[in-house]
Amino acid sequence: MTDDGTGLMTIGALARTTGLAVRTIRYWSDEGALPPVTRSPGGYRLYDAASVARLELIRTLRELGLGLDAVRRVLAGETTVAQVAAAHVSALDAQIRALRVTRAVLSTVARRGSTAEEMTLMNKLARLSTAERRRIIEDFTAEVFDGIDTGDPGVRTRLRFAVADLPDDPTPEQVDAWVELAELIQDPEFRRAMRRSAEFNAADRGPDVPTGSWFMSRLVQLAGDALREGVAPDSQRAAGILHALIGDADPAVVRERLTAGANVRLARYRELSAIVNGHEPPPAHEEEFGWVVAALDARAGG
Repeated sequence: MTDDGTGLMTIGALARTTGLAVRTIRYWSDEGALPPVTRSPGGYRLYDAASVARLELIRTLRELGLGLDAVRRVLAGETTVAQVAAAHVSALDAQIRALRVTRAVLSTVARRGSTAEEMTLMNKLARLSTAERRRIIEDFTAEVFDGIDTGDPGVRTRLRFAVADLPDDPTPEQVDAWVELAELIQDPEFRRAMRRSAEFNAADRGPDVPTGSWFMSRLVQLAGDALREGVAPDSQRAAGILHALIGDADPAVVRERLTAGANVRLARYRELSAIVNGHEPPPAHEEEFGWVVAALDARAGG
């Protein structure tokens, strides 16, 4: 304190009272967060008891990570501590999400032994904002389905649902899957293949052509039983199983429809989407589909 009986303190006295460094107090004072009450005849800044309380609030807010601009607005009454804290929580949440993604990317890089170029691409794709990731998905579904009156309305919904978004705390496997998925759905060749599949499945194939999830479930069941029992696809018994599955539909048309939606990259698309969603990848049922295609070939040839 000064010795003039006013009870005012110099920066040095204020520093001793609060335990803060003189340099820190001077900086906050210079920035307008802690203006002096007055100055001494010699030009030294002087502070009072209220300055001590103000300084403690500044220290608390700064320790919580608030910038000086936010601190000044609180002290000036332009906003409340609660409002600033809420905004700061949102900012911290965004930083935490970014750090989690960074951690997952680095874990993936370490596990895969990625090159610098791969790491750069992974980081770029993983850090895309939610809006940017959504735009990629919407662009993909628009290119695949626009102008197509699909015969199965659920296809569009299932496809959009299948393209997942990264969770707030992704695992390295989810980051890895999202990066591959993002590259896949932006690949023009894959989009063209998906478009061809959508166009074919939306075409009018008549009421006798089996479609839908019920048909696929039945296919997996019947073909699975046939495989376990060792039924040859070109046998008479296989013909009976096939008739139970497709009825009197044209085997060639059914085969074309099956193969249009069963390419390897589409299976990978479904698998990656499941991983990003945190689900178990769906079974591809490659053996069951292969058996049915072989049986269809045998019946069409016969």
